[in-house]
Amino acid sequence: MDKKKSIEALQFFVTHLAEGAIVHKQQGMIFKSQGITKLGEKYIGHFNEEMGWVEKFTERILDLGGEVKFEGMNSRDLICDPVEYIKADLAIQEPGVELLMKCMEGVKDDPTTYDMLKAYLKDEEEDLYWSQGAVELIEKIGTQNWLLLQL
Repeated sequence: MDKKKSIEALQFFVTHLAEGAIVHKQQGMIFKSQGITKLGEKYIGHFNEEMGWVEKFTERILDLGGEVKFEGMNSRDLICDPVEYIKADLAIQEPGVELLMKCMEGVKDDPTTYDMLKAYLKDEEEDLYWSQGAVELIEKIGTQNWLLLQL
């Protein structure tokens, strides 16, 4: 088992998940302030879920004897239009799932880390499918009708 590879993969996800989680929390707060309560709560829930993964990955880094880093976060624009945000988030999710699968290949000799990433992949795929479904539904029923479902 190559501990260094596992630690590097986990650290990558700790950094980027923490960043994405904070964005999801802020987006959720924006949507709730607009009265789009269900969507706001969904994204605030994403924050909690993603921070749970950050904790699990951090614990695994420490179990492997690694040093956890707090790496700088990138500036990201917050988007007030919920439909535009879902599309922007989807554009991040699709390549993110592919990247996660590639990272899993690199840690397959570390069954514990591999299994953690596999469970995280399942969670990310569910989020991806929800976003894809939301975009498809918006196209079928229109933005205003979809927004009514999110109140």
